[in-house]
Amino acid sequence: MAEIRAEMVANVWKVLVTEGQTVHAGDTIVILESMKMEIPVVTDTGGTVMAVTAVEGGSVQDGDVVAVLG
Repeated sequence: MAEIRAEMVANVWKVLVTEGQTVHAGDTIVILESMKMEIPVVTDTGGTVMAVTAVEGGSVQDGDVVAVLG
């Protein structure tokens, strides 16, 4: 299991994956928005998306889990 975490306080602009989807290292999981800048959250490892905790239009804090890979 790998937890993908936000690295800053931001709004969730777009969620690019769904549960059950296969992702590869370097894939963008979500795009955050802060101060009119778009910040991609990428995965360091590949795997299957087990859970997506980020919600478009929601917000995240530094260190919040946005997705879990299995």
